[in-house]
Amino acid sequence: MTAQNTDFIPNTEGPRTTMLHGVHEELGASFTDFGGWEMPLKYDNDVAEHHAVREAAGLFDLSHMGEIRITGPEASALLDYALVSSFSKLAVGRAKYSVMANAEGGLVDDLITYRVGEEEYLVVPNAANADAVLREFTVRGADFDASIHEETSATSLIALQGPVSAEVLASVMDNVRLADGSEDLADLKYYAAAPATIAGIEVLLARTGYTGEDGFELYVPNESAVALWNALLEAGREHGVVPAGLAARDSLRLEAGMPLYGHELGPNVSPYTSGLGKMVDIALKNDADFVGREALERAQGRAQEPRQRVLVGLRGLSKRPARAEAKLVTGDGEDRREVGVVTSGIPSPTLGYPIAMAHVEREQSNVGKTIAVDIRGKTNDFEVVELPFYRRSK
Repeated sequence: MTAQNTDFIPNTEGPRTTMLHGVHEELGASFTDFGGWEMPLKYDNDVAEHHAVREAAGLFDLSHMGEIRITGPEASALLDYALVSSFSKLAVGRAKYSVMANAEGGLVDDLITYRVGEEEYLVVPNAANADAVLREFTVRGADFDASIHEETSATSLIALQGPVSAEVLASVMDNVRLADGSEDLADLKYYAAAPATIAGIEVLLARTGYTGEDGFELYVPNESAVALWNALLEAGREHGVVPAGLAARDSLRLEAGMPLYGHELGPNVSPYTSGLGKMVDIALKNDADFVGREALERAQGRAQEPRQRVLVGLRGLSKRPARAEAKLVTGDGEDRREVGVVTSGIPSPTLGYPIAMAHVEREQSNVGKTIAVDIRGKTNDFEVVELPFYRRSK
């Protein structure tokens, strides 16, 4: 028996909207096209939304993300082969961050996978890559006894992120059923998930996120999305919870040093360039068989060469921020040479100075080194710093 997928219908139409689009309109959101979806960019002030997540909590509509369910006796084996990680040893109720490599050693996507049963997984790819990931699973699963189902079109995803998120969630939670039998939300670990009932609505509750804060992601059938959103927003008002858009989500993830596909990650970017080399090292050490293994073995052999690029954090030594695609340079005149490129950059709302992530030659990547960034024809000094830029207090 081989992997089966009868659900694949590629999206060929213009920007899709989530079940919460009308709610966002009523809240005064500004929209942007992201990954083929019309998504809220901000509601009023993106910096204020950013601070709310750091100080209280923000409520995000992430329904543009993909959902792919993989089931069957060889579901674990398929994931072991299709992704650069071992899922056979992942406990039920836990989640793992991994990547799907292509044959050349670049990345099809980075994604989170939840093991929701002994023979059942929920894979969550990025919005723009959901169709490509689904196609790859279908091809890579041809010789495995597993079924692959696209659930993006039927699923909404709401995230509650910030220091008060657990308190707010507990106030509207009817029950949660952890894999170890616990019914206490406090026992839900980071990168774990469990079925729960929130405000009378059945959800898959995950303690994962993309902001650098404690928080939760709630997977729910489309028909329950509006009721769940309204319940969480109402419960959080007295705690300072606000709706937050993709602009705040981007600045939050950058402060937390989390990569974004299309910026730090991409089809022509090796995991060794994008800060994910340790993930590959573990897979190679365990002699795992996965797509892209031969190319990644070659990339591992080159990873320590001085001119190979690696991911670093940069702190601006002036007030001028560096944006994506700005060049890192050394030397002057005829000796001037490009040694890297900024992948993401912002004025940090939390830290109060410019920050950026960049791919830079290894020999230029030592922490504490000052490096010049060409910003619209003028060089500005940045200091190489450790990632992440921001860590939440425990």
